[in-house]
Amino acid sequence: MVEQPEEGQATATRKVTLRALRLGDAITVGTLAERMHVDPVLIIKQLMRTGVFASINQVVDYDTAAAIARPFGYVARRAADAVSVAAGAVAEDESADLSPRPPVVTILGHVDHGKTTLLDTIRSSDLVSKEAGGITQHIGAYQVDRNDFPITFIDTPGHEAFTAMRARGTQVTDIAVLVVAADDGVMPQTVEAIDHIKAAGVPIIVAINKMDSPKADAEKVRRQLSEKELVVEKWGGDVVDVEVSAKTGDGVDDLLEAIQLVAEVAELKADPNRPGVGVVVEARRDKSRGTLATVLVQTGSLHVGDYIVVGNTRGRVKALVNNEGRRVKIAGPSMPVEVLGISDLPGAGDRLVVVPNEKTARETVNERLRREDARGRGATLEEVGSRISSGEIKQMNLVVKTDVQGSIEAVRQSLEQLSTPEVQVRIIHAAAGSITESDVLLAVASSAVVVGFNVGPEPGARRQADQDGVQIRRYDIIYRLTEDIQKALTGMLEPTFEDITEATLEIRAVFSLGRRSKSAGCYVTSGKVTRGAKARVIRDSKEIYDGAIAGLRRFKDDVREVAEGYECGLTIEGFADYQVGDVVEVHRQQQVGV
Repeated sequence: MVEQPEEGQATATRKVTLRALRLGDAITVGTLAERMHVDPVLIIKQLMRTGVFASINQVVDYDTAAAIARPFGYVARRAADAVSVAAGAVAEDESADLSPRPPVVTILGHVDHGKTTLLDTIRSSDLVSKEAGGITQHIGAYQVDRNDFPITFIDTPGHEAFTAMRARGTQVTDIAVLVVAADDGVMPQTVEAIDHIKAAGVPIIVAINKMDSPKADAEKVRRQLSEKELVVEKWGGDVVDVEVSAKTGDGVDDLLEAIQLVAEVAELKADPNRPGVGVVVEARRDKSRGTLATVLVQTGSLHVGDYIVVGNTRGRVKALVNNEGRRVKIAGPSMPVEVLGISDLPGAGDRLVVVPNEKTARETVNERLRREDARGRGATLEEVGSRISSGEIKQMNLVVKTDVQGSIEAVRQSLEQLSTPEVQVRIIHAAAGSITESDVLLAVASSAVVVGFNVGPEPGARRQADQDGVQIRRYDIIYRLTEDIQKALTGMLEPTFEDITEATLEIRAVFSLGRRSKSAGCYVTSGKVTRGAKARVIRDSKEIYDGAIAGLRRFKDDVREVAEGYECGLTIEGFADYQVGDVVEVHRQQQVGV
């Protein structure tokens, strides 16, 4: 028996068959009414009865919409994404028409270890000579054929792009090839790439490159990899390693054979007959052709003439160009193509979905734009603790940065000792140096908290963290760090005060105001500076002083505030040791969750 609300309170009941209603995470009242073929006024009245006061254009969440739908004869079903709903997308394991698909392989490693040269040798074409300085400056996706076994390669400028796609919820890679130069060994970027690959949970194949070099030492590379908990099969581990020379081509066939073997074990499949779903690898604007997006089709097929939704933009496929520069009419699973016909520039990692018609594409994009901003997916320590105590998760992910190399192991051991059989502390990346944008992206992609021990974030990392909702916690005493993690693991961590950076300034000159008094000539690189606010002075990524802003001037005038992009004179109470190049962060304390 289902109530059917009318004007005023419903007085009659009638038996109806509940119809399924696919809903995303959020929907406007007007769209909900349209989807259920009900007068929006009735929806608003029903919302009021449940204590929710909303207008026709206001967004309500899934739970609220689901509760409202039932009295009108609908049962809500959650859909992961509104675009997927519009496209009629289903999970791969729900399809009965699955066929083997080519593996998607990402090449990662330290700069100048031969990533692009290796791909160049595989493709038997000249890529490196087209790159500025021989270093990859863009993202490319290419498909090669080995004995009628196609393999798709993604060549990236670094693990940041690899992780940026994961941060947007798009797991693109099936296999990661880690390139390590035999004459150079494991380098800092190699270690970061290993951590990013492990966090993604994809199989790793190590390509020990530059074996033609007189200084090549493959055993040294294997030993260094084992120190990073990456043990190759020759040493009793489970990681495939292949000795290659991208320059001479030796060992490249063995590498392709290893990729083919790993892919066959993984049994990669997709449904080529369903509407296409893919992900943007890169996008750019061309003066003559308009918006161009390199798209990797993940499942289904993309046809010329298809209506598509890509992130928060839409379009109709005018042309598809493969990696050889030839126009094709259809792009199937794991095939990279350049797509023409998108109305605006999408971002790397945006998902492409084929929709039935232009109206659906327009409505889907409009609904997405009306949603509340859901990009911030970073976790706070308090939220993680709450989810652990409720039994929702059994692992705490951390990205740890310290001031010096010697502190890494001490911090790592102190944190890992807090693990219990029920809950694990997992450090997905630990390194010395300030907190970077790459650290923040890794935290977003892995739902991790960033911990800084005697270090702070770079300005770009702070902006990225604020944008993506990532919590950065800074400590200078190790027992306070372990105490907070311990409390979070047991669900006892109380809300704390979070440090909010309101502005960042760069000291470009120092002026003497007397025998002991000095003033700093600054440029406001971000935010807005207010007189009387708290400011910390950072030198070489370390905080050296924190105090109140005593004076703020523009030219000869005292001012109350200075906005981004302007210069100013600054004095901080009780401090005079200004140096050119110092960074000043204007900050305030805010209680987390308030």
